[in-house]
Amino acid sequence: MKNFKWEGVMPAITTQFDRNGDLALEAFINNLNEQIKAGVHGIILGGTLGEASTLMESEKKLLIEATRQQVAGKIPVIVNIAEQSTAEAIRLAQQAESLGANGLMLLPPMRYKATDDETVAYFISVSQAVSIPIMIYNNPIDYKIEVTLEMFDSLSKYENINAVKESTRDVTNITRMINRFGDRFSILCGVDTIAMECLLMGANGWVAGLVDAFPEETVALYSYCKAGEWEKAKSLFRWFLPLLELDISPQLVQNIKMCEKATGMGTGYVRKPRLPLKGIAYKRVEKIIKDCLATRPTKLDYKKYLL
Repeated sequence: MKNFKWEGVMPAITTQFDRNGDLALEAFINNLNEQIKAGVHGIILGGTLGEASTLMESEKKLLIEATRQQVAGKIPVIVNIAEQSTAEAIRLAQQAESLGANGLMLLPPMRYKATDDETVAYFISVSQAVSIPIMIYNNPIDYKIEVTLEMFDSLSKYENINAVKESTRDVTNITRMINRFGDRFSILCGVDTIAMECLLMGANGWVAGLVDAFPEETVALYSYCKAGEWEKAKSLFRWFLPLLELDISPQLVQNIKMCEKATGMGTGYVRKPRLPLKGIAYKRVEKIIKDCLATRPTKLDYKKYLL
């Protein structure tokens, strides 16, 4: 599936753990199957929501293999690469390809705040080491490095760098990318709270977070936007927004895992150094979830818009 389209809803899927912090593979597969059932268009493994920085290499391999088995070639499996050195990024990218990953989501170098030239060189080195498609993750808010239009101009020369996870939180950047590059790069929104606006402005898809607990609502919102059903989209988005705002928090993993537990789609456990929410923070998220579940939309008719 090397020629898949970077489009649609692609969950940044969580990794499920048990109360002891061990991998809960059955719970992970249950969540994954609910994503597939809802009609997502791809799966992204090992991102921030996947708590990749806490995973052992053997666990990452197991998750790739389990995911590939469950999707059975119907949708692409994307593996996140977020490393400190170019050599390690290349090694893990090649390993992901050898394990059957269909594409990569590639972050700038971690910890070291690379210059523009260093960041471009890093991306190019990884792209030349694999043959599968690559989506650049542009998130200067969290990772302190912005991939500018000039940098994308340099990257455009490399055929397998063909998408961007747009997380600058500036919706107008969608238009800047389209004005500069046309359809050279597929653009996927990476911030839940502005997904509807990004889709309106021409984004091809959405790397989603709250989809992990609310897959049908997420795919429905995407589908309504793409079908031009704006009244349905607005109504659903207004209900969804308090939940989507849980994605733009340093504790987004804990927040979303609380949502998963409430909807029966996860264990709720995080792996240390993360700790469960408590006190005021816990009660705030609990109330948001409770209020939204009490008014949760029913009979979403989005599947008639799915290809």
